[in-house]
Amino acid sequence: MGRVGILASDKGLVVATLPCRSEEETVKQLGERVNQAVHSNDLLPGLVERLKSYFGGGKISFPDVIDLSEATPFQRKVWQAARLIPYGETRSYRWLAEKIGKPKAARAVGQALGRNPLPIIVPCHRVVASNGGLGGFTGGVEIKKRLLELEASA
Repeated sequence: MGRVGILASDKGLVVATLPCRSEEETVKQLGERVNQAVHSNDLLPGLVERLKSYFGGGKISFPDVIDLSEATPFQRKVWQAARLIPYGETRSYRWLAEKIGKPKAARAVGQALGRNPLPIIVPCHRVVASNGGLGGFTGGVEIKKRLLELEASA
Protein backbone atom coordinates (compact mmCIF):
# COMPACT_ATOMS: atom_id res chain seq x y z
CA MET A 1 0.00 0.00 0.00
CA GLY A 2 3.02 2.29 0.37
CA ARG A 3 5.61 3.49 2.86
CA VAL A 4 4.85 3.83 6.56
CA GLY A 5 6.84 6.24 8.72
CA ILE A 6 7.36 5.60 12.42
CA LEU A 7 8.79 7.76 15.20
CA ALA A 8 9.40 6.59 18.74
CA SER A 9 10.73 8.03 21.96
CA ASP A 10 12.45 6.13 24.73
CA LYS A 11 8.92 5.70 26.19
CA GLY A 12 7.35 4.05 23.12
CA LEU A 13 5.83 4.74 19.73
CA VAL A 14 4.89 8.38 19.17
CA VAL A 15 3.80 8.75 15.56
CA ALA A 16 3.08 6.42 12.65
CA THR A 17 1.80 7.35 9.24
CA LEU A 18 -0.70 5.61 7.08
CA PRO A 19 0.86 4.26 3.88
CA CYS A 20 2.32 7.04 1.72
CA ARG A 21 3.29 6.94 -1.96
CA SER A 22 6.76 8.44 -1.52
CA GLU A 23 9.48 9.02 1.04
CA GLU A 24 8.88 12.77 0.79
CA GLU A 25 5.19 12.36 1.61
CA THR A 26 6.06 10.06 4.53
CA VAL A 27 8.53 12.59 5.97
CA LYS A 28 5.94 15.37 5.58
CA GLN A 29 3.32 13.28 7.41
CA LEU A 30 5.72 12.65 10.30
CA GLY A 31 6.06 16.41 10.83
CA GLU A 32 8.81 18.51 12.36
CA ARG A 33 9.88 15.85 14.86
CA VAL A 34 11.51 13.90 12.06
CA ASN A 35 14.27 16.54 11.92
CA GLN A 36 15.52 15.47 15.35
CA ALA A 37 15.03 11.75 14.74
CA VAL A 38 17.83 9.21 14.67
CA HIS A 39 17.41 6.17 12.44
CA SER A 40 17.36 2.89 14.37
CA ASN A 41 16.21 -0.55 13.35
CA ASP A 42 16.83 -1.84 16.89
CA LEU A 43 14.45 0.52 18.69
CA LEU A 44 11.29 -1.13 17.34
CA PRO A 45 11.88 -4.90 17.45
CA GLY A 46 9.55 -6.73 15.11
CA LEU A 47 7.34 -3.73 14.33
CA VAL A 48 8.40 -3.40 10.70
CA GLU A 49 7.77 -7.11 10.12
CA ARG A 50 4.37 -6.91 11.84
CA LEU A 51 3.37 -3.93 9.68
CA LYS A 52 4.46 -5.73 6.49
CA SER A 53 2.48 -8.79 7.54
CA TYR A 54 -0.55 -6.67 8.42
CA PHE A 55 -0.59 -4.93 5.05
CA GLY A 56 -0.05 -8.31 3.41
CA GLY A 57 -3.32 -9.51 4.91
CA GLY A 58 -1.98 -11.18 8.06
CA LYS A 59 -4.03 -11.20 11.24
CA ILE A 60 -1.62 -9.14 13.30
CA SER A 61 -1.87 -7.37 16.64
CA PHE A 62 0.37 -4.56 17.82
CA PRO A 63 1.33 -5.03 21.47
CA ASP A 64 3.91 -2.26 21.18
CA VAL A 65 4.35 0.25 23.97
CA ILE A 66 3.04 3.65 22.94
CA ASP A 67 4.05 7.07 24.23
CA LEU A 68 0.91 9.14 24.75
CA SER A 69 2.60 11.81 26.85
CA GLU A 70 1.50 14.57 24.46
CA ALA A 71 -2.15 13.50 24.51
CA THR A 72 -4.91 14.82 26.74
CA PRO A 73 -6.28 12.44 29.40
CA PHE A 74 -9.46 12.05 27.32
CA GLN A 75 -7.52 11.20 24.16
CA ARG A 76 -5.46 8.63 26.10
CA LYS A 77 -8.64 6.91 27.31
CA VAL A 78 -10.12 6.85 23.81
CA TRP A 79 -6.96 5.57 22.13
CA GLN A 80 -6.34 2.92 24.81
CA ALA A 81 -9.94 1.69 24.48
CA ALA A 82 -9.68 1.61 20.68
CA ARG A 83 -6.72 -0.76 21.04
CA LEU A 84 -9.12 -3.27 22.63
CA ILE A 85 -11.18 -3.65 19.43
CA PRO A 86 -10.28 -7.07 18.00
CA TYR A 87 -8.76 -7.47 14.55
CA GLY A 88 -11.44 -7.77 11.87
CA GLU A 89 -14.20 -6.34 14.08
CA THR A 90 -15.73 -2.90 14.38
CA ARG A 91 -17.32 -0.94 17.18
CA SER A 92 -19.36 2.25 17.14
CA TYR A 93 -18.32 5.68 18.37
CA ARG A 94 -21.11 5.28 20.93
CA TRP A 95 -19.69 1.94 22.11
CA LEU A 96 -16.28 3.54 22.57
CA ALA A 97 -17.80 6.48 24.47
CA GLU A 98 -19.58 4.05 26.80
CA LYS A 99 -16.39 1.99 27.20
CA ILE A 100 -14.53 5.01 28.59
CA GLY A 101 -17.43 5.99 30.87
CA LYS A 102 -18.62 8.96 28.80
CA PRO A 103 -21.79 7.63 27.10
CA LYS A 104 -22.81 11.03 25.68
CA ALA A 105 -19.39 11.81 24.22
CA ALA A 106 -19.58 9.93 20.91
CA ARG A 107 -18.79 13.09 18.92
CA ALA A 108 -15.82 13.91 21.18
CA VAL A 109 -14.63 10.32 20.75
CA GLY A 110 -14.69 10.87 16.98
CA GLN A 111 -12.66 14.05 17.38
CA ALA A 112 -10.10 12.27 19.55
CA LEU A 113 -9.82 9.47 17.00
CA GLY A 114 -9.25 12.10 14.32
CA ARG A 115 -6.13 13.17 16.23
CA ASN A 116 -4.81 9.62 16.65
CA PRO A 117 -1.06 9.80 15.92
CA LEU A 118 -0.71 6.01 15.58
CA PRO A 119 -3.19 4.71 13.00
CA ILE A 120 -3.11 0.93 12.58
CA ILE A 121 -1.37 0.51 15.98
CA VAL A 122 -4.31 2.34 17.59
CA PRO A 123 -6.92 0.94 15.18
CA CYS A 124 -9.25 3.92 14.86
CA HIS A 125 -10.33 2.58 11.46
CA ARG A 126 -12.32 -0.07 13.36
CA VAL A 127 -14.66 2.56 14.77
CA VAL A 128 -17.77 3.22 12.70
CA ALA A 129 -21.08 5.03 13.02
CA SER A 130 -23.92 3.33 14.93
CA ASN A 131 -25.86 2.98 11.68
CA GLY A 132 -23.00 1.02 10.11
CA GLY A 133 -21.69 3.95 8.09
CA LEU A 134 -17.94 4.37 8.00
CA GLY A 135 -17.88 7.78 9.65
CA GLY A 136 -14.75 9.82 9.14
CA PHE A 137 -11.09 8.96 8.93
CA THR A 138 -8.02 11.16 8.89
CA GLY A 139 -6.52 9.29 5.95
CA GLY A 140 -9.81 9.42 4.04
CA VAL A 141 -12.80 7.13 4.05
CA GLU A 142 -11.43 5.15 1.08
CA ILE A 143 -8.36 4.06 3.08
CA LYS A 144 -10.59 3.21 6.06
CA LYS A 145 -12.71 1.04 3.78
CA ARG A 146 -9.60 -0.69 2.38
CA LEU A 147 -8.25 -1.42 5.86
CA LEU A 148 -11.58 -2.89 6.99
CA GLU A 149 -11.74 -5.01 3.83
CA LEU A 150 -8.15 -6.16 4.38
CA GLU A 151 -9.01 -7.30 7.89
CA ALA A 152 -12.29 -8.91 6.83
CA SER A 153 -10.49 -11.03 4.22
CA ALA A 154 -7.97 -12.47 6.71
